[in-house]
Amino acid sequence: MKKRILIVVTNRDHYLTEDKKTGLWLSELTHFYDIFEKEGYQQDIVSPLGGEVPLDPRSLSSAGLDKSTKRRFEDPEFMQLLQNTRATKDVNWEDYDAVYYAGGHGVMWDFPEDKHIAEINKNMYEKGKVIAAVCHGYCGLLETKLSDGEYLVNGKRLTGFSWNEEVLAMVSKQMPYNVEKEMKKRGAKYQKHIFPFVPKVVADGNLITGQNPNSAKKTALAVLKYLKLSS
Repeated sequence: MKKRILIVVTNRDHYLTEDKKTGLWLSELTHFYDIFEKEGYQQDIVSPLGGEVPLDPRSLSSAGLDKSTKRRFEDPEFMQLLQNTRATKDVNWEDYDAVYYAGGHGVMWDFPEDKHIAEINKNMYEKGKVIAAVCHGYCGLLETKLSDGEYLVNGKRLTGFSWNEEVLAMVSKQMPYNVEKEMKKRGAKYQKHIFPFVPKVVADGNLITGQNPNSAKKTALAVLKYLKLSS
């Protein structure tokens, strides 16, 4: 049977104030998507509310739009996938082998508030399916509790966008919370690279996380390796 990947992205298009725009960091989707497309996996992109997915303007700058991502951005067929996504409430988690949370600051608002995300995580994790996230995507893990009432991240090694990287990106004053700090409060064994914005991936069983946008490709390869070894 063809393996299937569930990809979850944000609907949120602004920071604390309407004039400060954010959204999906496009390369965090495309770099992951490229790997699994080559392997013949079916990939379904969904969002908390369904419908259109906004793109973070900074991810479309010359620094954020590398050759691979630019090709996807200029592909109308691919971009159509972000125009009318299904909502997470319509997802049957049993149909998927892995779930992947792409980042962009918008997820800091809509991922933790989505009870369907928490339910997808709980069920998939407890069935040994892969839970993966990159950068701010790990906000999708914040409010997930397992059947025993413990946070999914409690005692788990993981990574994600660090507070130091928020400061260096000059967006820390627009943050609704410090996600690195919140992860640690929930018992996560948070790790980060000694240098900011350098790729880092942490795998703890079927929980696989990448620290920043530059980690998306390596996160995808780690997920692929896990799926191949467990099949």
